[in-house]
Amino acid sequence: MTDGLTIGQAAAFVGVTIKTVRHYHRLGLVAEPERDGSGYRRYRSDELYRLVQVRTLAAAGVPLAEVGDLLDADPTTFAATLDDVHDQLTERIEDLTARRDRLHRLDHGDRALLPDRACAVLERLVELGFGPDYVAAQREALVLALALVPAIFDSFLARLEHSLDDPESVELTKRGWDARTWDPDDPRIEELASTLADKLLTQRALLAMPTGFEDQSDAASRYAMVNHHREDRSPSIARLNTLVEANLRAAGVTVPSQ
Repeated sequence: MTDGLTIGQAAAFVGVTIKTVRHYHRLGLVAEPERDGSGYRRYRSDELYRLVQVRTLAAAGVPLAEVGDLLDADPTTFAATLDDVHDQLTERIEDLTARRDRLHRLDHGDRALLPDRACAVLERLVELGFGPDYVAAQREALVLALALVPAIFDSFLARLEHSLDDPESVELTKRGWDARTWDPDDPRIEELASTLADKLLTQRALLAMPTGFEDQSDAASRYAMVNHHREDRSPSIARLNTLVEANLRAAGVTVPSQ
């Protein structure tokens, strides 16, 4: 699991300046991470996810003073607030048209942060009986993948699409999610990791990294932020993912590591 990112790395990953991140902290839009044993604040995937949300809404024209309440609002208030902002944007000159159109998409929930293809995957998860917690975790992972590792976003999405078309993969995925309640030393985790890796290897082409991705100096950190998202909430899932990656590497698959 990644040890987290410095504020400079977090800002670079999300596409804002350090000054902007600190401004978000001062406004209470993003909570400041706790300091680690070395006295540094380390940003994990939860903080990055919040930063991506705030940055996206701000770029769409939502005033920062309204972003915090909007992210925490119920759907009715969310839609009403967006209608007000939309009316304001439509009164501006033509060079704001692109921003206005982007804002118009915000009343469609996931489509504010993700392309239609990714939203279709999330809808399919619900249809297949995945619970809201799992769907939320996948939504966050997709948002982080699109923002932090766009080079592998399409392959990540293709892998998800393929797995949802395979009933065996669906059941294995559900079992993997259930493993979050297991003890980290449960022997079933090692067995499940082997089974999951074997299943992934049946579509080896979908596991390939795009050319040049690993040449990026921070590629492994970006990949880890997505692939190990939420692991800090479940030691058993952290161990399962570590074992799956180890099995894939043993089979000759390139998996970025720090």
